[in-house]
Amino acid sequence: MEALARAKNVKISSQKAKLVMDLIRGRNYGEAREILRYTNKRAAGLVFKVLESARANAEQLAEQDNVLVDVDELWVKECFADTGTTKHRRRVRPAPMGRAYRERRHYSHLTVVVSSEKPGNGAGKKESSTETEQ
Repeated sequence: MEALARAKNVKISSQKAKLVMDLIRGRNYGEAREILRYTNKRAAGLVFKVLESARANAEQLAEQDNVLVDVDELWVKECFADTGTTKHRRRVRPAPMGRAYRERRHYSHLTVVVSSEKPGNGAGKKESSTETEQ
């Protein structure tokens, strides 16, 4: 069973959010929660809220399907940060040749998918072709 949580137009650049997302990808829910709690980045608090929302969504889906889900057995299957809108502020920065650049505010969309199945490492079994038949 999978549950998804998404936060849109969060006031942080996706590049900064990806640094924190990489820390929890493929981890157990409890372990990911502790990592986020003690990570000294502003994005950690935002990702923590999305992770909690994904857990709550998993419990809600399990309740609808009459299935028992243990929170300790949830795994972070996917987590990523997409670029959102970029808003231009009215403040300007001096630029070459008398021009002025406007300041930009970067927003992003944070997505976390939790699953009751442990995620694999992505590399499936490969058949070895080193054996020769004679």
